Amino acid sequence: MVAAPARSLRVVFFGTPAFAVPTLDALARSAHQVVAVVCQPDRPHGRGQRVSDGPVKARARALGIPVLQPERLKDPAFLDALAALRPDLGVVAAYGKLLPPAVLTLPPLGLINVHASLLPKYRGAAPVHRAIMAGESETGVTIMRIVQALDAGAMLARVRRPIGPDETSEAIEHDLGLLGAELLVTVVDRLADGPLEEVPQDDSQATYAHRLARQDGVIDWSRPAADLHNQVRGLHPWPLAFSLLNGRRVIIRRTAAIPGDASAPPGTIVEAAGDRLCVATGRGVLQVLEIQPEGRRPMRAREFLAGHALAPGAVFRQTADA
Repeated sequence: MVAAPARSLRVVFFGTPAFAVPTLDALARSAHQVVAVVCQPDRPHGRGQRVSDGPVKARARALGIPVLQPERLKDPAFLDALAALRPDLGVVAAYGKLLPPAVLTLPPLGLINVHASLLPKYRGAAPVHRAIMAGESETGVTIMRIVQALDAGAMLARVRRPIGPDETSEAIEHDLGLLGAELLVTVVDRLADGPLEEVPQDDSQATYAHRLARQDGVIDWSRPAADLHNQVRGLHPWPLAFSLLNGRRVIIRRTAAIPGDASAPPGTIVEAAGDRLCVATGRGVLQVLEIQPEGRRPMRAREFLAGHALAPGAVFRQTADA
């Protein structure tokens, strides 16, 4: 049986998207008290540009935890409200903004972060997606001390998770959210008992995971099939990989890199029958398993080919249209 921590900490939680919800839930179940949740302001989204509660805000409300949504973290009114909560510790999971010194120095135990990579690799906004796109076979979660430099603080704990050859960023991120939540509570319990060993990062080994943009989805068929397969699964569920076929935008949702004759120009369909929609690349062949014509639902290759008269020699074309 795990011993209870020496004391219950007052914790302010910073988070916004779904990745952070398991950590909030784990803290709410723990021996510690979540005195407030800080989320980014509500933004319009979707085709209707409707404003609705984000995942963390909705969960905090369901748990009965007060929610703060400052437009500016340096706002004196927000800082006064934060100080009035008398937090011992701040916990961050995918909040989405850099925290100013006035916030970092407020809790006596500082702030710690649940970061979805094995630091120092993949600092930044999209660590899971960029790791998959780079063909990494392993990722994980690092609990780190927050400092002014982006994701550069000392490490308190890490957990590893393999990346399967066909797994998407959606599946990996979901699992890392659960693993990170469990690890975070362990770290908070230990902090309540006293100081922890903090391991500095090796900055010379750091890489940066740039924020995703729709332009990342453009498929360059001159690249190797294995790289394109990683792009497709790394960009699922957003922004998704896409190309042009017969002048129409199509989203490539699921693929496999397979052996085959790549002597045809990149982007050329080399097989289009039954379940096989195969495209030449810069090296090897990419089999398209699931595809989505713009404005329609996703469909398997067989269904797509049944409704589209394609033959070997047709060409997927790269487009810069994001």
